[in-house]
Amino acid sequence: MHSRAEQLAAFDRLLTIMDELREKCPWDHKQTFDSLRENTIEETFELASAISRHDMQEISKELGDVLLHVVFYAKMGSETNEFDIADVCNRISDKLIFRHPHVYGEQAAQNAEEVSKLWEQVKLKEKGGNKTVLGGIPDSLPSLVKAYRIQEKVANVGFDWEKREDVWAKVNEELREFEAEVEHMDQTKMTAEFGDILFALINAARLYKIRPDNSLEQTNLKFIRRFNYVEAKAKEQGRELKDMTLDQMEQLWQEAKTAFGH
Repeated sequence: MHSRAEQLAAFDRLLTIMDELREKCPWDHKQTFDSLRENTIEETFELASAISRHDMQEISKELGDVLLHVVFYAKMGSETNEFDIADVCNRISDKLIFRHPHVYGEQAAQNAEEVSKLWEQVKLKEKGGNKTVLGGIPDSLPSLVKAYRIQEKVANVGFDWEKREDVWAKVNEELREFEAEVEHMDQTKMTAEFGDILFALINAARLYKIRPDNSLEQTNLKFIRRFNYVEAKAKEQGRELKDMTLDQMEQLWQEAKTAFGH
């Protein structure tokens, strides 16, 4: 691993390169906050994908892409004298110190759960911070992640099940309500009730310390591996999936489960 001096030198090198690109490269020179926004979102999702795969080399690469965007925005901010990279670093440092009174102050927290509850309480007191419990949740968060964050935040101020097992009654209640709407085939009500099922299941995941987004992505990747196996085996046999029966595909699917595990 690199020394702190080497790390600082590498960061200084990146800042210097950004200065040069902004001045000398026509593409970099013409970029704006708005033009980079979608690229930033894409880079963030690529980082998330690498994390899901636990590919450390790819994580390192994608972190560099995200860091480039941070440096890029800071450079553009400095050009209008709004802020620069020092402001970015100092603001997050000040925020971290303020939000960790159990490290830098007189508060006490013995475990991660106590830290999470303290974190939410401190954020409500923060100057310029969230004025309500749910005020800091970005509108643009993916719905699955947003639901988890909503439930996490309200739980940290005491709005939670007394016993986590109680959540299953809520899940079953929402299932019954959805089934009732299915009988009437009212698409609007079915959609609303299905959302309630998902919200309750995400709450259950939180209570059992499961990250639903990570869990679903693992299942997505597992399904892709298995289905790719089915498709490849069908081609080896000179068959097209669309011409196969469901039973024939199911047989290959079971082979895939054996090949890749459950």
